[in-house]
Order: sequence, then structure tokens, then C-alpha cells
Amino acid sequence: MKGNQSSGRSVETHSSCVYVVDDDASVREALSSLFRSVGLQVEMFGAATEFLQKKIPDIPSCLVLDIRLPGVSGLDFQTQLAKSGIRMPVIFMTGHGDIPMSVRAMKAGAVDFLTKPFRDQDMLDAVFAALETDRKQLDSDHSIADLAAHYESLTPREKEVMAFVTKGLMNKQVAGEMGLSEITVKIHRGNVMRKMGVRSLADLVRAAEKLGLSQVDA
Repeated sequence: MKGNQSSGRSVETHSSCVYVVDDDASVREALSSLFRSVGLQVEMFGAATEFLQKKIPDIPSCLVLDIRLPGVSGLDFQTQLAKSGIRMPVIFMTGHGDIPMSVRAMKAGAVDFLTKPFRDQDMLDAVFAALETDRKQLDSDHSIADLAAHYESLTPREKEVMAFVTKGLMNKQVAGEMGLSEITVKIHRGNVMRKMGVRSLADLVRAAEKLGLSQVDA
């Protein structure tokens, strides 16, 4: 997720964006031309500070980043982004690549590491793969956010019923645990299924797992 944005929709070229941070104007111009030639939206920045001032829209995105930037290195900037809660796939470019540097970049979450001069196709392949990765992440974030909103719509008693049911207890057992009639438990359980937007117990269990409820309540 990028900061506190919610989910993206698709990775169609008109609804995704490639951000490029490089202090070399000729590199920025060449990459801009390359990305636009395949219909990608692109935004260019000459310094890391310029990018940090940008409000990131809620669409699949990736960052193409020179590893050696003035003021702050690309690797340090990558760390700074993570601390700021800005999470998107990063593709590093460098004319000075070495194994320790690339390993550190990958461990910090970079999806690719290209040494200049690189082939246009290699860059395009890396960018499209990164956009697809971000689309999936945004979709996942959106799905969890929706589930959390559904869960918060439950009453305290319905949450309690959901916790017991997703642990595998039958209605009669839940009734005994909560001191309720079995009919009342069935009503609460029906409300839980409806509010959570699921049709089966298996779906409810999966929803609980996605929300981390199974770990909390186990």
C-alpha cells in the first residue's frame, strides 16, 4: 500500500504510472520516451526530495530509481520510502552495480536491478512485471480493507459468535459457551454470514484468517 491509499483496479496502461527518479536529464528523457511509446503514464523527478512531495494516486505504480542520487543514495532513499509508509515496487538503475549493492537492494524489496546501459526490452519487462506486482498488492489491500469494514459492522455478540464458529464449534456448543439458546446463536450466525458477505463456513474461516482473527482468538 502506498501510504494510506486503498486498492487499485487494473494494470491497464492508462490506469498505472511509472515514476522515474534520476538526476541525469538525458536518462529521464530517454525513459520517458520509452515508456510513453508503449502507452504508459510516466512522471519524472530529478531528485528524491521532489518525489517525496508527490501525492501518489491510487493506481498500480512502480519506481525506477537511480542508485546514485545527489544528496541521498538510491538505497537510502528506498529505506526512507519504507519508513514513510510508501510501498511500491522499485527497479534500480546503476552504472556502478556490484553484487553487495544489488543484494542489499533486493533484500530491501527491489524487484529488479538493471545495469546501465540496459536494453529497452529489459526495462519494459521489469516495469510491466512491477506494475502487475503492485496491482496484486493493491487488490489484496483493498480486499482486506473491505473485510475489516464488514467485521466492524458486527455487534460485539456477533463477533463473539464468529470467533467460536471459526474455531469449529457447532451452534449447540457456541450456545453453551455463551449461555444463549441455540436458536439465538443461529440468528447471530446468520447475521454474521450476511454482514461478512460470505456464503459458507469455509469462506468465513478464510475471512477470519485474512483479518488475523484466528491468530488472535486461537
